[in-house]
Amino acid sequence: MIKVGFIDYYLDEWHANNYVHMLHDYSNGEVEAVYAWAEIDSPEGGLTTDAWCEKYGLTRMMTQEELIEKSDVLLVLAPRDPKKHEELANLALRSGKRCYVDKTFAPDHFAAKRMLDLAEQSGTPCWSSSALRFAEEYQAADKTNIKGVNAWGPNGFEDYAIHQLEPMMMLMSADASRVQFSASENWYQLLIAFADGRFGTISGFRNGSPFMMNIAGREESQVIEVKSAYFHNFMMELVDFFRTRTVKVPHCDTLRIMAVREAGLRAAACPGQWVEVPSV
Repeated sequence: MIKVGFIDYYLDEWHANNYVHMLHDYSNGEVEAVYAWAEIDSPEGGLTTDAWCEKYGLTRMMTQEELIEKSDVLLVLAPRDPKKHEELANLALRSGKRCYVDKTFAPDHFAAKRMLDLAEQSGTPCWSSSALRFAEEYQAADKTNIKGVNAWGPNGFEDYAIHQLEPMMMLMSADASRVQFSASENWYQLLIAFADGRFGTISGFRNGSPFMMNIAGREESQVIEVKSAYFHNFMMELVDFFRTRTVKVPHCDTLRIMAVREAGLRAAACPGQWVEVPSV
C-alpha cells in the first residue's frame, strides 16, 4: 500500500473530503490517504482537524516533519489558498518524495519558479494541474495548425481561470507576451497575445457556463464542450503518478500558466490596457 500524507491549510474542504475515497477507489486500495496535517481548524464552521481525521479515518500528525517521514507520497491541498502553497509545500518539496500540489499552484510565476526550482534541486518529483487538462475532449483535440482559441467557463477569474488557462496553454504550447482584461457585471474576458503572433481569449460567466472552446484551425474550427468525466481522468493520472513517479504536467507548462494568471490579475485592475506577461 502507498501511504499518502495530506498537508492542508484546513482540512474540511471539498478536495480533502473527496480525495480520501477517490484515491482508494481509483487505485483499488493500493493508494490510501493515511496521515493528515493542517495549519488551522476550519475557519468556516467546518470540522476541526481532530474531528475531520476521526470522520475520514486518517491519523493526525502534529508536525509536517512527522507526516513527511511516515508518508510514502505527499499531497499538498489548500485549493482555495494558493498564497499558502509555497509555505505549505516547502518541506514536502525538499523531501525527495512524490508530491502533488493542488490547483492553483502558486499566486504568481515567481513563487511557482521558486517552488519548482526547489523540487528540482531536491530531486522531488512534483506537478500541479487543473483537472480540466485531462478532459477527453481537450486531450483528443487536433493540436496541429491552431491559429487561435476562444474558451469560456463559469465563475470569476481569480479562482476559476486556472480551469481555462490549463487546457488553453496546453493546446497553444507557446509563451504569452501580454494580456488585456475586460469585464462587466457577472462576466469577464481576458485577451491573451502569444509571442508567436496568435491570440486566445478566456471568458468567465459568474452565473454559470459549461466549459467550452472554439479552436480556429487552418481550414476549419473545432467546437468543444466538455462532457467527459474529467475529474475521474485526473484522479487516475494522480494515482499513476503516486505509483510510477511519472510527472504528468511539464514544469514549463505550469510556469507559463502561472505567468498568464499573474498578468491577468494585474490587468483586471486596469481594464482595457495591455499588461506584459512575465518572462518564464
